[in-house]
Amino acid sequence: MYVIGLTGGIAAGKSTVARRFAEHGAVVFDADQLAREAVEPGTIGLAAIRDRFGDAVIAADGSLDRPALGAIVFGDEQARLDLNGITHPEVARLLKERLEQTRAADPDAVVVYDVPLMVESGGRRGGLFEHVVVVESPAEVRISRLVELRGMSREEAERRIRSQATDEERRAIADTVIDTSGTLEQTLAQVDAAWEKLRGRGSAQEAAG
Repeated sequence: MYVIGLTGGIAAGKSTVARRFAEHGAVVFDADQLAREAVEPGTIGLAAIRDRFGDAVIAADGSLDRPALGAIVFGDEQARLDLNGITHPEVARLLKERLEQTRAADPDAVVVYDVPLMVESGGRRGGLFEHVVVVESPAEVRISRLVELRGMSREEAERRIRSQATDEERRAIADTVIDTSGTLEQTLAQVDAAWEKLRGRGSAQEAAG
């Protein structure tokens, strides 16, 4: 099994790249999806959040009231760290389960783990990622996408981008950089080329192992 980490700033085009890898046969896991699963009703994660932040962050149906929680942790660094201390281990546990299941089903699988905040939350994860793909596009292009496609104000778009790691910080952990500032066809061509190289490396590693 060959594990690839995929990251990029908001509106960089990471989802497009992830879909293309999936079309090629990669098994794609999404960190955001695992984070949602980690705090579903009945989970250890949600119980721990309730213990730390109180019933005010639990909705009437027993699910996490994300706006209420967000209002607490926004601007409160200790609260944010406490929340991360609850959710990150649970996400890591879920990922480990998924990887074990994937390896059992197909030892030669290529796994792509889509992690928006890779730089901000542990980088290469102690060697978990054998290859890191960074998706990037100039800030002005990303701002336009956020305004035009997601309906954000320009000020909010700029704030979101500033709150994340810089392009330079992401490139520092990258093995492959995919530039999505051109056409869709140009982006997909870069993904296709990266896939051919990654498949080759994965096969070589399996043979060596």
